[in-house]
Amino acid sequence: MRTARPRVRVAAYVIRHRDLPELLVFDHVDAPGAGTQVPAGGVRPGEALEDAVLREVREETGLLTATVMGQVTVEDKPHPDTGQPRRTTFFRLAAPAESPDAWIHRVEGQDSDAGMVFSCRFLPLPLTTPLADDQDAWLGRIDEDWATRSST
Repeated sequence: MRTARPRVRVAAYVIRHRDLPELLVFDHVDAPGAGTQVPAGGVRPGEALEDAVLREVREETGLLTATVMGQVTVEDKPHPDTGQPRRTTFFRLAAPAESPDAWIHRVEGQDSDAGMVFSCRFLPLPLTTPLADDQDAWLGRIDEDWATRSST
């Protein structure tokens, strides 16, 4: 019996540092039941993982100033609705301290999320409520020293 190849994905822990480290999250304006999430999505054929995570951050939040700082972990976990296999590489990224606190972003382009409207904001860490699909599971692997250093 053959098992399906996992869908290759990336997810972004975009951190900015002010008084405390803060995580970039968003909610689907038209689908509030989707829950609060971090930028994440599929990797295109031939696309480097680091390029994919930056693209997903740009597409889903409009943030153009994030910088990849490193990989956090690779998670093999089935899709919560379809059960299809997927492999997600989580990255930590830095955002400038002067990034806006909150904004609304409409996804552009030709992908399946084109036209969606996301309400983006930074939340202080540690989070007080979990993210959708347990996306916050690996936040503990982000070193506070790294978060402090990334803001300088």
